[in-house]
Amino acid sequence: MDNKTSSSSVPSTEEIQQQVDKLGKWFHNIDLHGVKTAPEHFLGDYPNVKFQSFADAIPTDLTGKTVLDIGCNAGFYSIEMKKRGASRVLGIDSDEVYLNQARYAAQILGADVEFRNMSVYDVGSLGEKFDVVIFMGVLYHLRHPLLALDILYDTVAKDLLIFQSMQRGSEEAKPLQHNYDFWDKDIFKDPDFPQMYFIEDRYANDPTNWWIPNRAGMEGMLRSAGFDIIAHPELEVYICRHGQTLDDQVRAVYPQKK
Repeated sequence: MDNKTSSSSVPSTEEIQQQVDKLGKWFHNIDLHGVKTAPEHFLGDYPNVKFQSFADAIPTDLTGKTVLDIGCNAGFYSIEMKKRGASRVLGIDSDEVYLNQARYAAQILGADVEFRNMSVYDVGSLGEKFDVVIFMGVLYHLRHPLLALDILYDTVAKDLLIFQSMQRGSEEAKPLQHNYDFWDKDIFKDPDFPQMYFIEDRYANDPTNWWIPNRAGMEGMLRSAGFDIIAHPELEVYICRHGQTLDDQVRAVYPQKK
């Protein structure tokens, strides 16, 4: 399927607007031939405004590459990767409302992208590895975030990982010692030490915000899962490569691979 449709196959502005409204509230503000899906987004033109801060850190030519977009929402990043020539793009999410929005956006923009309802914990069932894995805006919504990173490393990430998570606390990442004495308690008073903040009830009125790392905590988790950080183009965004785990310790137990 071609990435773009002919003008004759594009519905009118009014028809697009009607369908956008019918599909519910959008979190991704996508331009569908002049119709903005979330023009009043509290973060502005989101996620495009975010994307522009790190777009140059991603290969502009993805010809022949496969992409897995985890937590794809309405498909903004999936569609952008298809624009860069990716041969196959699969977007997954656990919210059918977002998936229906994504399918419609891809249809209107002529992007050949597949969308499925799937949890990040189940990606091993896909039985394949992808050249690029996008894992943006998901980690802090998970009750088991490090497990998710371990699963991605072990089952679907072949090369690049495009990662983003909300961060709070210190924005510094100081060098860490290999080991700390049992009685060294002062390190835990250092705001720059790797931390994960647990949200018992809700943050930003969202009951799915469970864990929020500081910068050192986020970078440490990525390295611990086996990802090499090769670029940090934006405060919350990391471009990583599938590397080697730091040791031979057994990682978290994850669902059985298929």
